Amino acid sequence: MMLRYTVVRGGLGLLAVRRACLSPRFSHSAPQSEYRPIKKVMVANRGEIAIRVFRACTELGIRTVAVYSEQDTGQMHRQKADEAYLIGKGLAPVAAYLDIPNIIQVAKDNNVDAIHPGYGFLSERSDFAQACQDAGVRFIGPSPETVRKMGDKVEARSLAISAGVPVVPGTDGPISCLQDAQVFAETYGFPVIFKAAYGGGGRGMRVVREYEELEENYQRAYSEALSAFGNGALFVEKFIEKPRHIEVQILGDKYGNVVHLYERDCSIQRRHQKVVEIAPAFQLDPHLRNRLHADAVNLAKKVGYENAGTVEFLVDRNNKHFFIEVNSRLQVEHTVTEEITDVDLVHAQLHVCEGRSLPELGIKQDKIRVNGCAIQCRVTTEDPSRGFQPDTGRIEVGLILKGLEGRDHVWTAETLLLLTCRLQSPEKVCRLR
Repeated sequence: MMLRYTVVRGGLGLLAVRRACLSPRFSHSAPQSEYRPIKKVMVANRGEIAIRVFRACTELGIRTVAVYSEQDTGQMHRQKADEAYLIGKGLAPVAAYLDIPNIIQVAKDNNVDAIHPGYGFLSERSDFAQACQDAGVRFIGPSPETVRKMGDKVEARSLAISAGVPVVPGTDGPISCLQDAQVFAETYGFPVIFKAAYGGGGRGMRVVREYEELEENYQRAYSEALSAFGNGALFVEKFIEKPRHIEVQILGDKYGNVVHLYERDCSIQRRHQKVVEIAPAFQLDPHLRNRLHADAVNLAKKVGYENAGTVEFLVDRNNKHFFIEVNSRLQVEHTVTEEITDVDLVHAQLHVCEGRSLPELGIKQDKIRVNGCAIQCRVTTEDPSRGFQPDTGRIEVGLILKGLEGRDHVWTAETLLLLTCRLQSPEKVCRLR
């Protein structure tokens, strides 16, 4: 569950995302032969992201299709779509949403023009993007080849180097054995970090601070990566102590145009999972901000990036930045970027997939401005008695923060960020307003 807050003109309040209006007289016309309107979209996902995409489609007059597992028959995303179809009969919920042949067949049987993968599940699977393409169904995202390149952290790192983007010192490719990790650690010193070569989200990731811990953490990282991604390949990097984690939102079209929509600070994390997102990043050196934006755009142009994506960086204590990865999809946190730029990213995704250019959509770099700031807080439910494992349950306790005499207080972004950190507790749920 994500809570979003926006500070505008010194006040704090929930704002709806203002939609960018399209003029009938475009400043730039994409080749007409490339433009193919989308009439029906399937979302190969469930929950909040499916509903978010359905809303955008409805606003654009596009018919919507939901898919659902047997266990999700009563879920809201099924009710919000114009059509809904069962997938993965007899399978567990997650397996159902990973059943590529079934999803593709449902799309073909029901004249679906395009599939939006949402986030999670199949969103960064190049084989799914390729299956869509092979079936004549458009994939609302980058090309299969781009998804493959960005999903392979080793190749993405190599591409970043060739684009002149700084990277954290690390192995050029997946290591083949523990001895490779030992040589790297002896060369660069501790701490080092193991990372899964073919996945993210904190799985297959282990920090090692001394030689005695190397073998155990290598085995654990390998096992986690193999279990989560079907491939235990690892690479090793020098571990950056207490960095800031800054990510840049990018958007590209089919004609080589790429823009950035500024950045988000997601430094506050727990178990490598983001807890707080703030846009734009606060107290970021202006020159560093410009370098981050430029490097993100240059890398995207290097790979011919199309549609929405995020380029992620670490910033050390000396304000040096290092590329870490590209998320070739829409992220959970995209809404804070929408709040500050007034650009509807899902609308843009759909239009780019149709073949429209960014200039045609009125999305030009010199026209994108930051308006206020926005914060998104992730509230998770966990069970302290089971080592804080993820849990479900009813929210029964809430905390509303009010100003003096019952009036809402004007909280600054920095104050909210610090307050949110202090309120993090698996036994309390807070609501800021």
